Amino acid sequence: MKKNKPKYHQIIDAAVIAIAENGYHQAQVSKIARQAGVADGTIYLYFKNKEDILISLFQEKMGTFVEKTSENIQTKSKAADQLRLLVENHFTLLTEDPHLAVVTQLELRQSNKELRLKINEVLKSYLLLIDQILQHGINSGEFRDSLNIRLARQMIFGTIDEMITTWVMNDQKYDLAASAQEAAEMLLNGFSMKKE
Repeated sequence: MKKNKPKYHQIIDAAVIAIAENGYHQAQVSKIARQAGVADGTIYLYFKNKEDILISLFQEKMGTFVEKTSENIQTKSKAADQLRLLVENHFTLLTEDPHLAVVTQLELRQSNKELRLKINEVLKSYLLLIDQILQHGINSGEFRDSLNIRLARQMIFGTIDEMITTWVMNDQKYDLAASAQEAAEMLLNGFSMKKE
C-alpha cells in the first residue's frame, strides 16, 4: 500500500511546508517535489494531482490526530477532563507544526467546493469524537440533560477553530497552547450542571 511507503510521508510533509510557504495555488507540484527531495514524476506515483496531495495530507494529519486524541481521552473518566484534553491536544498539535496550522486554517479554506466537501468528510470523525464526549457528559450527569449536542459541538469546534485562525493571522506570536485550559473552562461553564 502506498501509504506505508516512506516517500508517501516524505511528500506529505513536504507539501505541508510548500503549501504553507507559497500558498496552495502557487505551490506547484515541482515545488513540492523539490521540498521532498524527489523527482516531479515520483509525486505522480503516489498522487493523482495537487488536489489529491492536499486532501491526502489533511486525511493523514487529521486522521492521526483524531486517533491519538481518541486514545488520550480514554485515559480520562470525566467528560470535562476529556474536553480539556481535546482542546489542549488540538492547540498543541498546531503549535508544534506551524506550517500545518497555516495549511489547515488558511489554505484549505481557499479551495473549491468539491475539495471542501472531501475535507468535511475527514472532519466528521473529529466532530463525532466531540459528540461522544458531550454524550458521555450527559450520561454521567456532568452536563445537563437538555444540552443540545449539535449546538454544543459547533460551539466547541467553532471556538477552537477561530482561536487557531486568529493565532495564525497574528503570525503565531503568542503561546496558543497556554490558552487551552481557559478556553475549555469557558466552554464547560455553558454545558455543566448548575451548582446549587
